[in-house]
Amino acid sequence: MNHCLLEVDVLEAPQVRYTQDNQTPVAEMLVQVEGLRPDDPPGQLKVVGWGNLAQDLQNRVQPGQRLVLEGRLRMSTFTRQDGIKEKRAEFTLARLHPLAPGGSPQPAAAATAAAAPAAAAPGRPPAAPARAAQAAPVSATPSWNAAPLVPDLADGDDDIPF
Repeated sequence: MNHCLLEVDVLEAPQVRYTQDNQTPVAEMLVQVEGLRPDDPPGQLKVVGWGNLAQDLQNRVQPGQRLVLEGRLRMSTFTRQDGIKEKRAEFTLARLHPLAPGGSPQPAAAATAAAAPAAAAPGRPPAAPARAAQAAPVSATPSWNAAPLVPDLADGDDDIPF
C-alpha cells in the first residue's frame, strides 16, 4: 500500500489546468520537505491534486504556508529539453491539512469551516454534524504504557497445559 503523510512548506502557488477530454481540473504546486538530519538539504517535490482537490488547492493554499499532505508517492519519467530522460518524485494528493503558524493543526472550528465546501460537493451525501467531544484532561506530553504484553508469572502459575 502506498500512503504517505508529509509536512511541507509551499514554495509556489498552485497552478490549475484542465484535462482535454472531460475538463477535469488538475492543480500542481511545488513544495519543500525538510531533510532527515539537520545537515541534510531540504528536498523539493511536485504535488498534484485532481478534481475538487484541485479547486481546494487553488482557493486555500498560498506560498509560505505549512501543510500536512496525505496521498501517494510515485516516480515519473520525463524528457528534458536537452533530450536526457530524468526521473522525479511526484505526490498525488488525497487530503490536505493546513497547519497553524506554530506547526499544530488548525483549530477544529477552522478545519470544519474549511472542509465544508468539500463535504457539499455534488454526488456526496451531506456531512453529519460533528458531535461535541467529551471533556477529558489532555496532558502536554503523552504517557506511554510500558508494561509488557505478557505478564511475568511465577513458575507453576501458567494455565496453559503444554
